[in-house]
Amino acid sequence: MRNNKQILILDTHVWIWLMEGSPRLKLSARKQIEEFVTEHALGISAISIWEVAMLESKGRVSFDIECGEWIKTSLSAPGISLMPIVPEIAVDATRLPGDIHGDPADRIIIATTRFCGGVLVTADRAILDYAKTGFISVVSAL
Repeated sequence: MRNNKQILILDTHVWIWLMEGSPRLKLSARKQIEEFVTEHALGISAISIWEVAMLESKGRVSFDIECGEWIKTSLSAPGISLMPIVPEIAVDATRLPGDIHGDPADRIIIATTRFCGGVLVTADRAILDYAKTGFISVVSAL
């Protein structure tokens, strides 16, 4: 999966905020994403599909259309690529260096970013703190 094309991985909440035009995604992060997508790729970890569906089923997010349709439409947006959970990502998620919390979805998103040599866009403070260790590159969505 590693290639010469740079990739920006969107954390699940950032993907939702971007697709929904939410003001929670700071303008500078939105501009960086928009500029990046013109020449590079935006990645969505496959685990984010599950996370979106879980958030919607628990009433933590809602969409104007059915959740499955929202996912399908959002994945077809220009520049978006679905990043599968390949064996290397699954294994790395269980062996991340340093100190990061145990949330499996976050660990898979971090491992996906590391595997692709990408940069993760997130507002998750634990991940932003983890990035200070140098084990992952991030752009703050805060």
